[in-house]
Amino acid sequence: MAEKPRARVAVNGYGVIGKRVADAVALQDDMELVGVADVVSDYRIRVAVERGYPIYAAADEARPVMEAVGIPVAGSLDDLLGQVDVVLDCTPKKVGAENRPRYQAAGVKSIWQGGEKHEVAGYSFVAQVNYEGALGRDSARVVSCNTTALSRVLHALHRHGWVKRARAVLLRRGTDPWESHLNGMINTVIPETKVPSHQGPDAQTVIPDLDITTMAGAGPYNLSHIHFAMVETTRPVSLDELRDALWDEPRIAFVRSGDGLVALNSVVELMRDLGRPRGDMWEVAVWEDALAADEREVYLTFQVHNESIVVPETVDCIRALTGLERDGATSIAKTDAALGITKAFLPRTTQPVAHVMGAGVAHPEIPAVRERRAAFMEVGFKGSEEPTDPEPAPEPRSSSAHPSARRSTADQSAGTPDGKA
Repeated sequence: MAEKPRARVAVNGYGVIGKRVADAVALQDDMELVGVADVVSDYRIRVAVERGYPIYAAADEARPVMEAVGIPVAGSLDDLLGQVDVVLDCTPKKVGAENRPRYQAAGVKSIWQGGEKHEVAGYSFVAQVNYEGALGRDSARVVSCNTTALSRVLHALHRHGWVKRARAVLLRRGTDPWESHLNGMINTVIPETKVPSHQGPDAQTVIPDLDITTMAGAGPYNLSHIHFAMVETTRPVSLDELRDALWDEPRIAFVRSGDGLVALNSVVELMRDLGRPRGDMWEVAVWEDALAADEREVYLTFQVHNESIVVPETVDCIRALTGLERDGATSIAKTDAALGITKAFLPRTTQPVAHVMGAGVAHPEIPAVRERRAAFMEVGFKGSEEPTDPEPAPEPRSSSAHPSARRSTADQSAGTPDGKA
């Protein structure tokens, strides 16, 4: 039997994104991680040595320093490029664009991250939106974490023809956790003064006919981003329709304040408790009990884990550029299964609490459940100077109406080997 084709992959830049995509590539049965390149000699690249990844010096002057601290350097970046089909550039912003001539000279396909401009590759990529357009291309750019999230969520509505105009407010983390000692901010929020912020026009490089305006700012925390989206619709869209559309879109999962997931930190803690590598969340987490709709608009609140959300997109982009898989949905399913991406973080207890105990008898603990959910919902109402009370926690729909209930248990758990989400 002929050996199955495999893409030979290099990762240039073993930082926040690079280390994650290296691990993700290593998990794919149709890819081979040939090596990683960097210029540092501290603990970050030494982790790659512990993982058994071949190490290459991305700059000639970096090699003697790396070797001096015991890092086994297999060669230069050019040596690495000579062995691969595609290189994932995960270097700092603007450095990647400078590497473009080097990749072209080596004759390898190249994938950049969202810190670079659209023009570096001429094609901006989000797997579930425009996978087929990347087939066979020499290069592509996986858009930023925020643009990836906006594209996923708005595509869920856009593909139904519902989006007349979208507006979103993004509150970004102040810095990545690993460098909080260098770039943190304390006790303030910094608004971006440019409207639209760059994420809106960036999303239009993925969904060209999307009418969107974004505003952004940064806050004093490092546990991912939060988005608030207000979408004017072409017709009234019900809450049930909105839920179903989001459920049917890949890499979006619901969380609920009523379950105690009241803030960014509690969702991050859930990822840790589920045994996620580095506590990563590859999905967009949409607060189901914060969804709202009226005759003109729908309203959504969702969390974006900036360190990991683009990892599955990068893996899919490898398949598209190299032609390993021509169907986007097939690639997405394959990547999701390998990483453990899910539609329900807690599938065994996702169903609403039973309202009756047979023969129409009400469950005696229903009032206590409602009271506890209401207490969680109140967490978001901190303004003592405002005469505002939280709305009562919405009644969970019957199991037959809930999107997750209409899928089989196996469907809910797909891509969660060993019970891990």
